[in-house]
Amino acid sequence: MIRARWLFAVALGLWLGALGRDRFDAFIDATVLPPLAVEMSVEVLDRDGDLLRAYTVADGRWRLALPPDRVDPLYLRMLVAYEDRRFRDHGGVDLRSLARAVAQAVWNGRVVSGGSTLTMQVARLLEEGTTGQVAGKLRQMRVALALERRLSKDQILQLYLHLAPFGGNLEGVRAASISYFGKEPARLTPAEAALLVAIPQAPESRRPDRAADRAEAARNRVLARAVAAGVLDPETAEAARREAVPGLRQPFPALAAHLADRVRAERPQDGQHRLTLDGDLQRRLEALAAEAVADRGEALQVAILVADHASGEILASVGSAGYQADLRQGFVDMTQALRSPGSTLKPLVYALAFDEGLGHPETMIEDRPIRFGTYAPQNFDRLYLGTIRMREALQLSRNIPVVELTEALGPAKLISAMEKAGMKPVFPGDQPGLAIALGGVGVTLQDMVQLYAALARGGVARPLTWRLGAEGAEGQRLVSSVAAWQVGDILAGLAPPPGAPPNRLAYKTGTSYGHRDAWAIGYDGRHVVGVWMGRADGTPVPGAFGADVAAPVLFQAFNRLKRKLDPQPPAPPATLLVANAALPQPLQRFRSRAAAFARAADAPAVAFPPDGAEVELLAAGLKVKVAGGTAPFTWLADGVPVVVGSEAREAMLAMPGAGFVTLSVIDAEGRSDRVQVRLR
Repeated sequence: MIRARWLFAVALGLWLGALGRDRFDAFIDATVLPPLAVEMSVEVLDRDGDLLRAYTVADGRWRLALPPDRVDPLYLRMLVAYEDRRFRDHGGVDLRSLARAVAQAVWNGRVVSGGSTLTMQVARLLEEGTTGQVAGKLRQMRVALALERRLSKDQILQLYLHLAPFGGNLEGVRAASISYFGKEPARLTPAEAALLVAIPQAPESRRPDRAADRAEAARNRVLARAVAAGVLDPETAEAARREAVPGLRQPFPALAAHLADRVRAERPQDGQHRLTLDGDLQRRLEALAAEAVADRGEALQVAILVADHASGEILASVGSAGYQADLRQGFVDMTQALRSPGSTLKPLVYALAFDEGLGHPETMIEDRPIRFGTYAPQNFDRLYLGTIRMREALQLSRNIPVVELTEALGPAKLISAMEKAGMKPVFPGDQPGLAIALGGVGVTLQDMVQLYAALARGGVARPLTWRLGAEGAEGQRLVSSVAAWQVGDILAGLAPPPGAPPNRLAYKTGTSYGHRDAWAIGYDGRHVVGVWMGRADGTPVPGAFGADVAAPVLFQAFNRLKRKLDPQPPAPPATLLVANAALPQPLQRFRSRAAAFARAADAPAVAFPPDGAEVELLAAGLKVKVAGGTAPFTWLADGVPVVVGSEAREAMLAMPGAGFVTLSVIDAEGRSDRVQVRLR
């Protein structure tokens, strides 16, 4: 009878235990957890994944993402040894630690250790709850048990890495490491790791920037515990104790601040933005920008843009000499501001003219006073050089010759080429005139760098990109490879500014009307760099010339980019490399639009093929005919001489292949005609 009662009691006890366990499990499963998706700081990274800039979360806290595999393993070992030795074994609550904490409190009459596990600490941080009150502790235990059932240990650890408080507005190990040590937490010294373990227990009273003595004492206790747990050897711990704690917080990285703002505004939903920028280069050029304006008053500003012209990737973007509200208006991104380009559009005009058969680098052109209706342009120095080569006219940046070429081309041709290059020019009036060749148009520094990148790439435009992996589409051809090379060869012949190393950098300077903008843009075989200097508010900078202020910065930028320039490409096979006397007669001297394109009764005309026709390309080439005009005739295809000095009115032109081609014929008197056809 007694045995039966005992068996019944045991069975009842087991049943009640199972019932209690089930009820407890249901109680834990019914726990309403706080949101587990923690808001993280938006990050902008360079091409190697290094932090360029971060933004605080909505409440002004720094909280940067950090998976456990990107923090120093020594820190994790110290953290577990100090805070929760059985973290990997318990289910959220360590009963042994709790029992020990209660016994110590009863024996000592005060709380000696808390008994909280890392999971319980995460529960408190998620709910921003209290630690000392019994109700708060019980709630933490319930949430901790529920967390262990829904998350893995690594997920719980990651929440701690994100939420642990480190004083002020610093949350998470990564934010603390960057602020206190100026580096990512992937590699920490034993002293640094111990300090990061110690601070969250009392984040305000142990802030090293405010209470270095208390921070040091807490750090040393962590080091002692690490030795006891076998995480550190005594010698290493002793060396770590001698290391000073940081006394100041360091600023968070703010490289490429203007571009970072733009990419964040483009995709506000993204938490991370990976850019094509080179962080080290960006840092060097931001330092250069600050140096460039340091001794030039309080209002002068500078912007620098660097790109790989082969890929179109922007490698550095400096919007101002300092991202701050000062007299320089440093918050304005001057890589995107509309400014007058001055003479920096002249290379495009010459390249178009070479393509149209209007000239050659050795063609003679007049630099003399001239009037185009009511428009009477003047040279910057108010002097005239007479008859000079087009090469010299571009190198010396003469205004009269480039306006004559623009008049011969037509302003619409220049505008169309700018738009093909991906530029977005803004004109002061409805009918852009010849003044656009001298800077009478609004463009951005990015526009100009993109244009020069097209010249450097053999005449083919490609949009500049700043998002890593965002392949920029191949753009349109602006000018032939021959014309692009000819312009580059001319610009590479310019002498460097005083003090700069002699090299073959193809570059052009420009100064806008009233000295409001000073430019220098250049390229070698791989990179293109643009520099703008002026005042952000557009007021004049008396005496500021592109050659004097911007060109030295351009050459310094290349020096900080690499040790030596990449060589310019060789001349394309079709390039005519001869002196003026050996040029076809029509190319020896430039003739104005009236002379070159006036159609007299006996002017030459392309009789075959007709304009706009689709013509089959024969094995021997393309057969062409000319009517009128005076022999000998010169035939050009896309601006490149194909047949020179032909007495016959028929010719067979060698063509590279199918596609659109512009054919031009020039007679002995310099009169010409041209058609565009499609070869198949």
